[in-house]
Amino acid sequence: MGNMFSSIRSKLIVSILGVSFVVGAVSLMVGGQLLYTVFLNEATNRTTLDLNAAREIYLNQMRRVEVALNTTTLGSGFRSALNRQDTPELINRLKRLAQQAELDFAGIITQNDMILCRIGPHAVPTKKTQVTNTIASQALKERNPVVGTVILSKDFLWAENPVLADQANIPILPTPRAAPVDEEVVEEGMALAAAIPVLEGTKLIGVLYGGVLLNQNFSVVDQVRGTVFQHEIYKGRNIGTATIFLNDVRISTNVLTPGGERAIGTRVSQEVKNLVLDEGEKWTGRAFVVSDWYITAYEPIEDIFGKRVGMLYVGVLEAKYTDIRTRTFFIFFLLTIIGVLLAIGLGYFMASKILRPVHRLVKASNEVSHGNFSPEIGPISKSEIGMLQATFRSMLASLQERDKRMRAEHEIKLLQSEQQASIGRLAAGVAHEINNPLTGVLTFTHMLLQRGDVVDDIRSDLKAIAQQTERVRSIVKNLLGFSRQTEINPEPTDVNRVVSTAVLLMRNQALVKGVSIKFKPGEDIPPLVLDANQMQSVILNLLLNALDATKRGDSIMITTGISGSGNGASVRGVEIHVKDTGCGIPPENLDKLFAPFFTTKEVGQGTGLGLAVSSGIVQRHGGSIKVQSTVGKGSTFTVWLPLEDQYESDNTRL
Repeated sequence: MGNMFSSIRSKLIVSILGVSFVVGAVSLMVGGQLLYTVFLNEATNRTTLDLNAAREIYLNQMRRVEVALNTTTLGSGFRSALNRQDTPELINRLKRLAQQAELDFAGIITQNDMILCRIGPHAVPTKKTQVTNTIASQALKERNPVVGTVILSKDFLWAENPVLADQANIPILPTPRAAPVDEEVVEEGMALAAAIPVLEGTKLIGVLYGGVLLNQNFSVVDQVRGTVFQHEIYKGRNIGTATIFLNDVRISTNVLTPGGERAIGTRVSQEVKNLVLDEGEKWTGRAFVVSDWYITAYEPIEDIFGKRVGMLYVGVLEAKYTDIRTRTFFIFFLLTIIGVLLAIGLGYFMASKILRPVHRLVKASNEVSHGNFSPEIGPISKSEIGMLQATFRSMLASLQERDKRMRAEHEIKLLQSEQQASIGRLAAGVAHEINNPLTGVLTFTHMLLQRGDVVDDIRSDLKAIAQQTERVRSIVKNLLGFSRQTEINPEPTDVNRVVSTAVLLMRNQALVKGVSIKFKPGEDIPPLVLDANQMQSVILNLLLNALDATKRGDSIMITTGISGSGNGASVRGVEIHVKDTGCGIPPENLDKLFAPFFTTKEVGQGTGLGLAVSSGIVQRHGGSIKVQSTVGKGSTFTVWLPLEDQYESDNTRL
């Protein structure tokens, strides 16, 4: 018996040892390759997303110029001065416009395509100094606003302001792997500009133009670095960089040379130039940029005529990902070795202590797997296996109790699911039955409005019918969205990116109302597994409510950070605070805010489902939402989401 036991033990130890080494070696090889692929894909995906964010910042700067010019043309004082061609008054207004909107050039041309006045040394040009104004002439020709990227000649820049011509002048530096070039200096300027025709009725009285010169102007690229990369530094180097190219020459960048200076005048490789500028495609991949390896992304920039005139670039320092990959591989290797050693020790222990009585436990386990929670395990051994037998018996008792509890819980959940499904079907049916006659009412109302023989007072009544019918349809839609089952599609998501996207969507609306909206993202917030689209709708809803509660001069502040659950449980989570300085909420309404159909807005201004739907979305993510408010001082809504996956799989349905 002893020899047989010894033989089994030896075979078991040798087998486990061989399997452990084979599995460890294969795991290291496969894991190393997977690590490299995963980190490369993650870096490439990040640069693609960062390029999208950089493009939005670029376009937002363009829209800011357009909004500033549009606002100026709406002023009665400006129009009156333009009608009188009061150049001193117009020049003063142009200077104030340029100062407030941070424009590098601004001016007015007449309906004859002649410059009336502008900012700069030659505010009132003579005919001898007239230079073709590309964007203003285009707006004059189309009699519509023109906004976009424009290439400005050296003569135009010199006429507007010699300082701009000097700013645009960039020596082209020799760059390895760049395409051959004959020019030695960049003299043209790339600008974000707009031109707005000014009309009195159908008569065109002039065109207001203005813009920002991008040559050696680092506001856009530094905003990208600050917004997208949060000024992150790794080993003394910027983790992320951004660049604006005129053709293939860097005219605005925060990529640094080995000497620590901005790499203005250096050029992109011929391979990137051919793909992006010549073929109009995007470029993503690993590249050597000036002095470091980066994971890069490029896309073409087109001017107002659709011509490719430059490129927008973002890059993430590869060194950070390389170091993380190396450290992870080392940890993976170390864990593999530890696992092999533990497997050997476990095999020896099992062979020495468990082989004899283990067959009884195996048989009992088989019975348990077939539903018998009272198997016979034999007498309790006096050796170490006795502890395992006692534990097994205790486990059986726990399984019996758990089985009873789970059956009861499943019955309750099944009943709740059936009730929710019934409510959902009822709401959907009611909404469907209401929508059918509403569609008929709305269709016939619009048909009547299109008739030419309807008198004005009846037409006014028909418009009121259409408006109120649309309102009922909106209420039905919100009711359906509140009651129906909505699936959550969770995936690892950057909370700061979700919030910043919502803020960008609301920024123009806040600007029109005169309300300041700011976002202060928290640092070191790990990705959360959530449905980004539904969570973004929650943030948008809170921002819309905050905007409704504020007036001109008020402010809205959004912050994120890591904290506890706030309910006494030791669960870490992420908090999103939306704070406004608006009118506040009366204490008697605080407990009713998240109830369906409760609203303090006037009739026709809201359905009272927004916060109820938002609360449901947050709860399905395992989080909570609460509010603090003081009348006359403002309100703060706080969304808390767990860092761990706290919600059950069946909570992905409502």
